[in-house]
Amino acid sequence: MPGTAFPETLRHVPPPPTKENLDFADLAIIDFAKLGTAEGKAELVADTQRIFDIAEIPFTINDEEKQKFAAKIKEEGTYHGFKSRQFWHIDAGVRDEIEHYNFHTDINSREHPEALRPFFPEIDACIRHNHFNVLLPLLRLLALGLELPEETFVVKHTFGSPLSGTYFRFMKYYPRSSEDEEKTKNVWLKGHTDSGSLTLLWSQPVSALQILGLDGKWKWVKHIDNALVVNSGDAIEFLSGGFYKPTIHRVRQPPSDQQGLTRLGVFYFALFDDNVKLVPSAQSPVLQRVGIIRKAEDDVAPTMGAYRKGRTSSYGQTSPKEGKQKGVEEEEIVGVVVRHYN
Repeated sequence: MPGTAFPETLRHVPPPPTKENLDFADLAIIDFAKLGTAEGKAELVADTQRIFDIAEIPFTINDEEKQKFAAKIKEEGTYHGFKSRQFWHIDAGVRDEIEHYNFHTDINSREHPEALRPFFPEIDACIRHNHFNVLLPLLRLLALGLELPEETFVVKHTFGSPLSGTYFRFMKYYPRSSEDEEKTKNVWLKGHTDSGSLTLLWSQPVSALQILGLDGKWKWVKHIDNALVVNSGDAIEFLSGGFYKPTIHRVRQPPSDQQGLTRLGVFYFALFDDNVKLVPSAQSPVLQRVGIIRKAEDDVAPTMGAYRKGRTSSYGQTSPKEGKQKGVEEEEIVGVVVRHYN
């Protein structure tokens, strides 16, 4: 973070990691210190503790101001602003206990609560760090994996553009009643894939995130200090012709030694620009060798903007139907089958 004199805010005190012997996923770890390229080394310079301090601020604002800056989720298919608790239906009549506040990558393109404004320089620096130091190097690696020019996916993520649906999020999960836990089988967010290209999650110590393995079993994601978890999304599956699979993940009640805690998160949801048509990169030599899997025919494939808005406005508001797979629900959004896993 630039500068040395920061505005004061309350200190976020993270709880200790769980001591329970959980079935953790064996995830690959990318050390950015090894990514020395002609474009320069990516350096992880953000102050993790400080951004979590700042992340607490939106949730101290009064309800009247939260309503003033409420996101137009159903109306416009955007998360920019506040999402209140009890907005999404989770299961069996139970609604969510999740609150979040979201920023466009151009932080000055919208109004924000007064309490956040002194922290704009630091929030902006963190957004830029996520985008330029983490996201873009990963997108270059994904392009190279398809034997495409390095900038193939980078140029489709225009920073700060009105065409960009990418957003930065502070998110807080609150404990639920034992009755709600029983009704939902301890699931806080059903298994799903993100709609964008890549999602960056700043690792934090309250265990709740799980990913669905190839063996069909849910495995916990282990906390690592000063690390980020990266989920691939639907859009990168579209453009890679099925070569890169989206991460199926869910959020469930934390283990017993962390139950009753709130869970604070910091996220960067990257999406291709709204005008990008979600069709395979057929010019890829890799796809020409292994074949292409399409989610929709090219002539009817949605744009990123249409898919983003459809997914955002419908999530937690619709009633998906039981799919062909047991425990998997399905719904169609802008001509694409979207699945929810439980």
